[in-house]
Amino acid sequence: MSAAHSHRFGARARLATLALGLAMLAGCAQHGGAPSRSASPYAGQPQREVSALSPAEVADLRAGRGMGLARPAELNGYPGPLHVLELAAALELSADQRARTEVLYARMQAAAREAGARWIEAERELDALFRTRQATPQSLRAALDRIGALQARAREVHLQAHVEQTALLTPTQIERYVQLRGYGGAHGRHHEHR
Repeated sequence: MSAAHSHRFGARARLATLALGLAMLAGCAQHGGAPSRSASPYAGQPQREVSALSPAEVADLRAGRGMGLARPAELNGYPGPLHVLELAAALELSADQRARTEVLYARMQAAAREAGARWIEAERELDALFRTRQATPQSLRAALDRIGALQARAREVHLQAHVEQTALLTPTQIERYVQLRGYGGAHGRHHEHR
């Protein structure tokens, strides 16, 4: 046997041994208590308050938090009132800007909490349709249309607040906000601001 042939044979043998070892480990893991392939990713979730929403999402909706609903505005240079208030000193807000932002934030929070509560209730009603085995194509369509409208309302509340907040800031403040939030420096330049 030549040295080259011996080297290739040795490399193949090591590779085959490694593959066999990995296969054995995978087999052991599968038979050692790993979840079966038929287990649902929803296992344990029937105890949720609302099937379609995690406990954290329910808490966020009740509190009027954004949950990323205004991400298109935020990432495109339209500041949100909460973060503007958090960055008030760095943005050098005037007393008038701060007062108007506080009013905007309070109004947004109230509307967001109301929209969130209505969304949660609509999700509960959808759960009830299925739990009571009363889901029909018509009742399902009506429930989903209602949920869709409530989701849109919750998102509108947050997006509208970003639009209104942007109108309260100068282009320099918007640019500074974008930088402070870590989004780069080009956002907001192409928008008209006061």
